Amino acid sequence: MRKSALIALALGFFIVPLVLNGQSGRNRGGESTTSGPSGKTSNEDRSSDRNPSISNSTAPGNGEPIEGDVIRIDTSLVTVPVTVMDKNGNYVPNLMRGDFHLFDNGIEQTIAYFATIDQPYTVALIIDTSNSTHFRLDDIQDAAIAFVKQLGPEDRVMVVSFDEQINILSEPTSNRFELTMAIRATRTGGGTRLYDAVDLVMKEKLKGVPGRTAIVLFTDGVDTRSRRASYSSTVREAQEQESLVYPIAYDTSREGTKRQLPLPGGRGGIIIGLPSPGARRRGPSGRSKGGGPMGGDGSNSGDYSLGDKYLHDLAQASGGRFYRGDTLHDVSIAFAQVADELRRLYSLGYYPSPPGQPGEFRQIKVSTLQPELVVGFREGYIYTQRKTKD
Repeated sequence: MRKSALIALALGFFIVPLVLNGQSGRNRGGESTTSGPSGKTSNEDRSSDRNPSISNSTAPGNGEPIEGDVIRIDTSLVTVPVTVMDKNGNYVPNLMRGDFHLFDNGIEQTIAYFATIDQPYTVALIIDTSNSTHFRLDDIQDAAIAFVKQLGPEDRVMVVSFDEQINILSEPTSNRFELTMAIRATRTGGGTRLYDAVDLVMKEKLKGVPGRTAIVLFTDGVDTRSRRASYSSTVREAQEQESLVYPIAYDTSREGTKRQLPLPGGRGGIIIGLPSPGARRRGPSGRSKGGGPMGGDGSNSGDYSLGDKYLHDLAQASGGRFYRGDTLHDVSIAFAQVADELRRLYSLGYYPSPPGQPGEFRQIKVSTLQPELVVGFREGYIYTQRKTKD
């Protein structure tokens, strides 16, 4: 009897851990992870109303039992970079979370994340070096180098130039000497693959880059040679990704060149935050004779009107700003304004409630308690929802 009791006791110690281990994998439905503003996974702020979990006993939406692993739905935190200016165009500092109202599809949201931006940027500087520009290349290079010097010491910059070719002259780096050499390496060429250059940077070069990202795009907006991307595809990509886009546009049309010769001390307007109601609609359909999808050949005023609208739409869709740079003086001011704005952004974050349908466009609106202030923000985003298995 004593021997049998000892055997039973030993078996008990061996079996109990097996049972506990077998159950532990099915008891994690209450845990959820959220994607923070940097894109990294975090276990903080796990409240069920912000990031709902689905237990292993019911299927999403219909309450039917499911077998196997726990299915979890991760609803990402939506982050909205915001600028606030007074009626004179001066930035307004020192605002707090309670000073803002944020709406998603007309429904006010709880602001779950708030920060005054003080984190490094990764900036893609994209320079149009096609033969349409009426500026001297060394003047453009000087303005671009001055822009880089105005960024923070930890900000990284990648340099891209395009004509009929797209040239990655520098991968992201904070080394100012390398960036200066890369900018000086730009050379003028023939046609203009604008859409393809924007597409490459957004989809391949900045996708997955941790932290904050922005695109500074110096061009007239006219595309003549793109083969894989289009007006509408790049504007939609600007809605889906989190990079702010700052176009600095110059007019290379015959009328614009006559009207906007870079006179000494001349100053043109910098157009900030112009509304562009068509930004989330598809661009004009069809293929122009220039060969690029929805591009042109730069030979008529319609091409330049389309290019101007395209740059407005990119800025509006991403939450950036559109600047005019028709004189070298304007170009320098625009670069300086962009560098300054990147240091003065507020960042608001929320978990969309109610959640939307994957692929749905959701409109964003941000206001302050002081109605006289001018608030700049991205117009919306494409709702996505990730389903993962534990």
